[in-house]
Amino acid sequence: MADTHVLFVEDDDVIREATQLALERDGFMVTAVPDGLLGLESFRAKQPDIALLDVMVPGLDGVSLCRRIRDESTVPVIMLSARADSIDVVLGLEAGADDYVTKPFDGAVLVARIRAVLRRFGHASGAGGNSATEEPQGIEGGVLRFGDLEVDTEGMEVRKAGTPVALTPTEMRLLLEFSSSPGTVLSRDRLLERVWDYGWGGDTRVVDVHVQRLRGKIGQDRIETVRGFGYKLRG
Repeated sequence: MADTHVLFVEDDDVIREATQLALERDGFMVTAVPDGLLGLESFRAKQPDIALLDVMVPGLDGVSLCRRIRDESTVPVIMLSARADSIDVVLGLEAGADDYVTKPFDGAVLVARIRAVLRRFGHASGAGGNSATEEPQGIEGGVLRFGDLEVDTEGMEVRKAGTPVALTPTEMRLLLEFSSSPGTVLSRDRLLERVWDYGWGGDTRVVDVHVQRLRGKIGQDRIETVRGFGYKLRG
């Protein structure tokens, strides 16, 4: 991770400085700024590998900053929120964040979450890696077709009725997981484990919001909700 550049936007001086030191000890390069406007400026100037955005920062709040970043890039984004039950969490995910961490957080947990997100993005861009980045079982080379939806598992491209569909790497990995088992109900826990690389329990809102975002891009009726169990891709 020595070459991995982290943009960290946090207005609390103590948290910002302590987290920056912790990340640097783990080998990350860190650009830490106290407000969203500086965060946007730094993002454009530095082109970081991942962005950590506190929800409540001055100038340009974290959710708005996430939207601005997502308009320009598919770089992974992790939101930081002081309230796990806050609407801010859902707003951040809907804005295009890939994951979130609740404050106060343990440094080791944050590093583990960053590394999990980076592994997912390495997979989605076609990079090699360990077992956590291998293609979902049942996916072979070529194009998979589900009605007017085409999923190119080699080129990592998606088309709907012949028109390219722009997906974030997390959305792409989620679609690949569904595509590997069309018609099979996948639980939220399985999706958290396979897509988000959670070896521990996670918040299923991450899954629900990403499914909604994916539906908006590939068709609302393509992914079916099976109440009490999870989701399945219609073949």
